[in-house]
Amino acid sequence: MIKNVLSDIGGVGLYGIASVLLFFLVFSGAMLFAFLKKKPFLNYMGALPLSDGTEENNSHKQEVSRHE
Repeated sequence: MIKNVLSDIGGVGLYGIASVLLFFLVFSGAMLFAFLKKKPFLNYMGALPLSDGTEENNSHKQEVSRHE
């Protein structure tokens, strides 16, 4: 039944092309975003889940802001 519904919709092939194009654009944007980040920022963000909120971590945050 679903096959019949999709075949009756005109231009259904366009949806496949648009979805692949959208996926490629989002994936490329995410990769570009990841590769353009600076190493100190990535180290700081990587250590956040393990931090306990002490001032030592805040001083590292200031160091990261200087490198951006």
